[in-house]
Amino acid sequence: MSQVSDILKRDMKLFYGDCDAEVNLSDTTSDTLLVSDFTEYNPLHNGHFHCLKTAKDMFPDSLFVAVVPGLFERSGRGIPYILPREIRAEIAISVGADIVVEGPPMGIMGSGQYSLCLCKTFQALNTDYIPRGYKPVEGIDEILKRINMGHHVASKPYKVIDKTAKETLLEGKLEEDNYVITSFSNSLSKIGFDYTGKFIFVERIEGVSGTLIRESIQKDDFDNVMDMMPAKTIEVLKREIANDSIIYGIRDVESILNTANNFSLDELASLNLLNEKIAKNIIDNGPYDDLETLEKSILPGFSSHFRQRVLSILENPIPKKVISEYIDRYPSNIRVLAYKNKDSLEKFKEKIKPENVLNFRLRG
Repeated sequence: MSQVSDILKRDMKLFYGDCDAEVNLSDTTSDTLLVSDFTEYNPLHNGHFHCLKTAKDMFPDSLFVAVVPGLFERSGRGIPYILPREIRAEIAISVGADIVVEGPPMGIMGSGQYSLCLCKTFQALNTDYIPRGYKPVEGIDEILKRINMGHHVASKPYKVIDKTAKETLLEGKLEEDNYVITSFSNSLSKIGFDYTGKFIFVERIEGVSGTLIRESIQKDDFDNVMDMMPAKTIEVLKREIANDSIIYGIRDVESILNTANNFSLDELASLNLLNEKIAKNIIDNGPYDDLETLEKSILPGFSSHFRQRVLSILENPIPKKVISEYIDRYPSNIRVLAYKNKDSLEKFKEKIKPENVLNFRLRG
């Protein structure tokens, strides 16, 4: 069995275990300030490090908690991550994070579903501050100002609105990084989390290219990206390449084809992100012997990465109804992937209910 199929089978058990767990949100008090960042660290580059360092410099006595997307190891684009999450957690600790916890399963959810779960994570962690990188574009300053005033700001098709003041703040679409900020403002407002003054907005640095970094990993040649990542990231990437542990782009092909070829119309249509039209097209064009043919049969969706996201759903076939139940209970468990030292872990447990915290080692 391959490393990827091992990960997916293990994570499916964790997913359904979380669905069955009792939700027990914190009602504790602690003097410890908790700064919580959310990012994929795919891999951790200088932009991530700049955001982390800025927040830690502002609150040097705080606990910095990195929330890293977890189950099924699929990005928001539906594409397998470069490194499993326990390795991403290792890098985060090495460059300054105090605690790394497992975030929601990004790759099998819609963006709104993921955003809602992530915001519930902040709530469960008793988060005091949330650092977030942004791109300086026209109109963004007023949007960020309104958000830190605690206003319910949300993105609508081709505009950004302040629901609290009932005003349109911007006509047109936001770039991805800035859109994420308004998406979280919207979700935090929906769960009743008061985020007044909690965001630390950090201007994104220049000179970092995720595309070039991924190409360097595939080629095992870091000459052109040495200045884009901390030395620890490069060290770990080289180690994992030598260990043949890079999972970027690797899928459980057998599971995907099995779902596409053997599920009924109703079973396919019941899966998250799918509907009857998409399911029928998959069945009508089957059976399939390879992913390329299957991918072409998937009808285009609301984003350029929709087909990859559907492949991730077929790889981990979970019905919409179960995803909805999972979101309602999220986070029933808080899994710690890595921590700086025992003192940091104990302070973290004091901040939230200890029975909710699972020290979770994925390998080794």
